[in-house]
Parts: sequence; C-alpha cells; structure tokens
Amino acid sequence: MSVSARHVLSVWHRNASMYRRTWKLNLLPNFFEPVFYLTAIGIGVGAYISEIGGLSYVAFLAPGLVCVAAMNGASFEVTYNVYIRLAYEKTYSAVITTPVTPEDILFGEVLWAVTRATIYGGGFFVVASLFGLVPNMMAVLAIFVIPLTGLLFASIGITFSLHMPTIEFFSFYFTLFLTPLFLFSDVFFPISERLTGFWLNAAEVFPLLHPVRIVRSIFNGDWGLHLLWDLGYIVVVSAILLFWAQRTIKKRLSN
Repeated sequence: MSVSARHVLSVWHRNASMYRRTWKLNLLPNFFEPVFYLTAIGIGVGAYISEIGGLSYVAFLAPGLVCVAAMNGASFEVTYNVYIRLAYEKTYSAVITTPVTPEDILFGEVLWAVTRATIYGGGFFVVASLFGLVPNMMAVLAIFVIPLTGLLFASIGITFSLHMPTIEFFSFYFTLFLTPLFLFSDVFFPISERLTGFWLNAAEVFPLLHPVRIVRSIFNGDWGLHLLWDLGYIVVVSAILLFWAQRTIKKRLSN
C-alpha cells in the first residue's frame, strides 16, 4: 500500500476548496435535520413522555442526535459525491495520471468525510449546549467521538460506493440501511428495554449503536469497560472496511 500524507492532504484540500464555494447549501440540510428532530420530537413528543432513565426525553435524545449529525455529514460525502467523481466526472482517473495513487485518493476522501462529520456533529453539540442539554464539563469529551463516528460511516459509505454499478443503488443505502440505523440504534428509545435475548445481541451489529452508546455514557458520566467494546467495534470495523476499499479502488481505477 502506497500512501503519501502530502497527496492525501492534496485530495482533502481539493474537496475543502470545493466545499467553501457552496458551504451554505451543503451545511443547512445535514445540520438542521437533527435540530428539527430535537425540537419536534424531543420537545414536542417529549412533553408526553415523563422521563427515560431519569432523564427528560429531550436530554435522552440529544447525545444520539450528535452522532446522527456526524453520520449524515460523512455518509453523503462518500456516497453521491464520491460516485459522481468516480463514474461520471472521471476525476479520479485524471488524478492518478499524477503521482497521486488510488490509496491517496481513498484516504483523502475519508479524511474529508471525517472533517465534514466533525463540522456537523460539532455544530449540533454546540446547539445542544445552547439548549442546556450538555450536563457537565466532562461531556465535552464526547466531541472526540464525533470524528470516530465520521470515520466509521465514511468507511462504510465509501466501501459501498466503490461496489455500486449505478447511482440509483444509493436509494437503497439511505432508505434500507441508514434509516433503520437511525430508528433502531438507541437514538429514540433504549433498545435494551425493548429487545431481549437474540434480538438484543443481534442489534450489536448496528454501526450507529456504538458511538451513540459512547456519547450517551459520557453525557451521563457512566464510565465502564462496556465502552471498550463500543470503541473496539468502531476501530476494527473501520479498519476492515478501509482495507477492503483500498483493494477495490485500485481495481476500479485500473479498469
């Protein structure tokens, strides 16, 4: 594997330059979606829910939506945007005629997706703090989970994108993958209280569940060894998928 930090950063810088031109159009949809959920569901529906685990519903909801914002920021970047540059604009085919390698492109795109995830997740964290939903100073440590969430979903998304024959398949990715994750990963309700046995164990495969659980534990001051499993899941799954994506992008760009 041939990776140059300078070339990776050049790919990142290209994307950042493009983003600066249209940052308002890119920022608003992905950032405000979880804000709308926080206000409509957290405050609206929350008025009919007394509390969950000793927390108001909006306080329960906020940590999960921090991760959702990061997931959204990373996912769109490595799906539609990557596929367009790969299959339609042929940007990568032109780039590899320079000293930049396919691996440089891969890690540059992932780094940029992590950056976008951090912008969106960090921005939502600020909003949550303005709502008074960041309970203490230690909760600021949750900010470090945001880029890890971005890394996880950048790895998932770019691996999916590199295997898609047509752009229409992304409707399946968002509707049949990300939406169920959004609904059944501890964001809106504690799955440990609704699922048991096999189904509770099976839910551990859901990628979003792990960063949500870490951030909520940090918010609640619930430090324990269980967080090592969630952190290990994020790191190991990301590494496996990036290794797979690295092999795939070389094949795609050599054809």
